[in-house]
Amino acid sequence: MKHLRFIIPSALFAVALLILASCNTHPAAPRTKAGFWERELGAVANAPLNPADAQKALNLKVNLIPEGKYGRRLFREMKPRYITIHSTQNPTGDAYAHAKALNRGALRGGVCGYLCWHFTVQEDTVIQHIPTSERGEHADFDGPGNRYSIGIEMCEHKGNDQLATLERTAKLAASLMYHHQIPVENIRAHYHWPRKGYSTPNKDCPHFLLENGQPGETWRWFVGRINRHYTRLVQFDEAVRQQKQQEEEARRRKQMVQWIWTRMGDLIGLG
Repeated sequence: MKHLRFIIPSALFAVALLILASCNTHPAAPRTKAGFWERELGAVANAPLNPADAQKALNLKVNLIPEGKYGRRLFREMKPRYITIHSTQNPTGDAYAHAKALNRGALRGGVCGYLCWHFTVQEDTVIQHIPTSERGEHADFDGPGNRYSIGIEMCEHKGNDQLATLERTAKLAASLMYHHQIPVENIRAHYHWPRKGYSTPNKDCPHFLLENGQPGETWRWFVGRINRHYTRLVQFDEAVRQQKQQEEEARRRKQMVQWIWTRMGDLIGLG
């Protein structure tokens, strides 16, 4: 009995320690920015998505630079092969402010004398500035970044939700990949296109998706998320194809049954 007096309290103490340890156990916090963002955004649904519905969800507003003026003063047709991701690095201008600046020729530079790009994205909307069939001035002067890529700027103004902007940009890029048949390996950071004549030709842009000014883990995560959104659009097409195939097979089976019944009727009638 004396031994039990010591054993029971010790056992209870050990159980209490185990309970306390389990209560203080939490899932490990993500160790990287990409891991944190993935947790906050949640996984991309693994389900087909109608491309038309995906387009509507972007909340796209078309506000084109006037044809023949500023960034569109020269008509330069483009068949897009790439998508280039930028960030505005502007703490005061939202998507509407950038649209206004482009429409009045406030941003000078580039080969044609005025900067322009195709889309500006913020947390709740996408604004289109030039058609995707026209060349912009947003990457590398007369290089392939301008001549063959769709330019997307992500807003950074105060009060803008950065994660919501990233997700809307990923969905926009996925939609553009789908409609223009652009492969995922042709999603490029502005960094990718060197600017001749600059002391730092490869710009640290989009800076919050790069590590030490270069694409790394965070950029790979973002491109992967774009591709997951794109996969949903492709899955929808495959689901439609399979449904049509099943409907066609069902139609043929019905025709075959009808033919058999007709033949049987003919044979019975002959007898």
